[in-house]
Amino acid sequence: MNLTVHQCINIQQLRVNAVTNSSVLQIGTAGEIRALSNIYNTGGFTGPAPEFEPPNNMVPLVPLPEPIEDLYRPE
Repeated sequence: MNLTVHQCINIQQLRVNAVTNSSVLQIGTAGEIRALSNIYNTGGFTGPAPEFEPPNNMVPLVPLPEPIEDLYRPE
C-alpha cells in the first residue's frame, strides 16, 4: 500500500535532554528508520587502554550518608 503524507512542521525550540548510542529522534512521519553505527578514533589512540587498577582505599569520592534502617519493609 502506498501512502503519501504532506506535512508542514515548524519547530520554534527543541530541547534534547540526553542522547545515547541507541537514540532515535523522530519529527514527523518516518517511512523507514535504518540503524547506523559509526565508531571513530577521535583521540588518535594506537593501542588498547591500560588495565584498570582500583584504588587501595575504600573511601568513596563523594561522601555518602549513613543507610536508613527500615526504609523498605516487605509486606
